[in-house]
Amino acid sequence: MGLRQRLRRRDRRAGRGRGAQRRQRRPPRPRGLSTAELIVVSGPPGAGKSTVARLLADGFPRSALVRGDDFFSFVAAGRIEPWLPEAQEQNDVVIAAAASATGRFAAGGYVVVYDGVVGPWYLTAFATATGLDHLSYAVLLPSERECLQRVAGRSGHGFTDPDATRRMHRQFADADLEPRHVFSEPTEPAALARAIRQRWEAGALRYRP
Repeated sequence: MGLRQRLRRRDRRAGRGRGAQRRQRRPPRPRGLSTAELIVVSGPPGAGKSTVARLLADGFPRSALVRGDDFFSFVAAGRIEPWLPEAQEQNDVVIAAAASATGRFAAGGYVVVYDGVVGPWYLTAFATATGLDHLSYAVLLPSERECLQRVAGRSGHGFTDPDATRRMHRQFADADLEPRHVFSEPTEPAALARAIRQRWEAGALRYRP
């Protein structure tokens, strides 16, 4: 065997060795994780979405937490409160933008937890805009009274409207939702995050557009 052939063989072996090292450095995928994973934590105002979504995201070794409210704050002028009927066109744009960004994180290998109001009436459009073939959908739906109490007790939050809270709670409560997606109990955040994780691992939250 000539020198050139030996050098080529050596380089191929070295390349395989480096590839193996790179593969070994990758963190193990969490149980139940496929190629791209997105968990949408939705529900009416005061349902506890933000607290539960944070706990859920913190439970994965490689995750991204996307807050839907942040995308509404990107509208600098001409903003309409998203719970008003005349905000439909604005909401379509903002939610599509949020879904697209969320999908990019998931396609990049992060377990993504989306914290935002994505009603069943918006679910197909949101899921399609992510560019993913599926997502997992969890709706937090405590009692209307509990949601109103939480909204009333907020400090430094942009949303404190009780009438809009009642209206959105009714929309979720009256929606045609499969029970596997709904979490009315437990209401304690850590227990609720665990319950969502368990259903996610079992594939019970999966939704395909």
